[in-house]
Amino acid sequence: MPGTLDGMHHDPPQWPAAQSDTAQSDTPQSGTGQPDAAQPDAAQRLASESDPGGQESPAKELDTRRPFPPGDLVAAGLDRRLVRQARFTQIFRGVYVEASVPILADIRAAAVLALFDRTAFVSHTTAARLRGIPVPTLPTEHVSVLDAHHRRQREGIQCHVTGTADIDTVRRLRVSAPEQLFVELASLLDLVDLVVVGDHLVSKGLTTPTRLAARCRKLPGASGRLARRAARFVRKGVESPMETRLGMLLVLAGLPEPDINSTFRADPDGQARRYDLSWPAVKVIAEYDGRHHIEREEQWEADLSRREGIDDDGWRILVVTSRGIYKEPELTVVRVWRLLRARGLAGVPSRLSEAWRPHFPGQPGSS
Repeated sequence: MPGTLDGMHHDPPQWPAAQSDTAQSDTPQSGTGQPDAAQPDAAQRLASESDPGGQESPAKELDTRRPFPPGDLVAAGLDRRLVRQARFTQIFRGVYVEASVPILADIRAAAVLALFDRTAFVSHTTAARLRGIPVPTLPTEHVSVLDAHHRRQREGIQCHVTGTADIDTVRRLRVSAPEQLFVELASLLDLVDLVVVGDHLVSKGLTTPTRLAARCRKLPGASGRLARRAARFVRKGVESPMETRLGMLLVLAGLPEPDINSTFRADPDGQARRYDLSWPAVKVIAEYDGRHHIEREEQWEADLSRREGIDDDGWRILVVTSRGIYKEPELTVVRVWRLLRARGLAGVPSRLSEAWRPHFPGQPGSS
């Protein structure tokens, strides 16, 4: 009776190193760290179905928990028609994986690379998702190749050709390096989303504002101009995408640039406080308040106490929620502008710029 894959022990997937052609061993391990002789691997079980007579053939090991083209079945001495079985899911045309494997960012990225030569690397939003960088949800996956002869067409995948590239390895997959990724995303994102990416890269220690600016300095075309403009707004110390968005809203409106996450003593007990955006010269703070970063009731109460303490020392704090950025951006701009003018901050314009409007359209009837 043919064997099955049911009940097979599965270790977490480990992607083969992109730079090496050495086959990776996927022999299941027992609790002692030794191969479990009683536990056949995926290739052995598939072989029993492909060849019920039990004839052994010199097969290349295949881990079907990793994306693979049907040709890999043949290389493993198996029947390529096995991919038609319900146990496999097609990720893209010509790439399959076991149906039990969750199709997450790393699996999709590996599936993309399975279709291309070994010099290819995932790029653009595919690379961003693999790195955990906040980008808008776009359905197309992206891959870059170094030679136009290696370009291939697949539904759901956009292939780019680049003569040179800076490449890192993330989760053992070839991926665009941080500065390269920032440049790539300038062809897909708008100004604010690109600054969000830049701030995130800097906050994770993957690059610096200076390195981003240098990488963008001589880029041609519209995407090059956008990359240079966005790089000028990237700052150290930004801790969340919403902080970036709030800061961009205010700066594009023409307000003086605030300090970012500055720490200072501003309450009677002398305790150091840190706030998202501040103008210390006039004791004004603007903070994004999102429940996404309030994990416990105690933290919420501590935030309230922190705000009450700063009010006691003559500081003013303006709290902005997601509504004030996505639905009522004009109200947010006007609130901060009026307070800064009332407090006499130098450089506050008598009339606000309209440059923020294309990036923060708001919703009709919200203000």
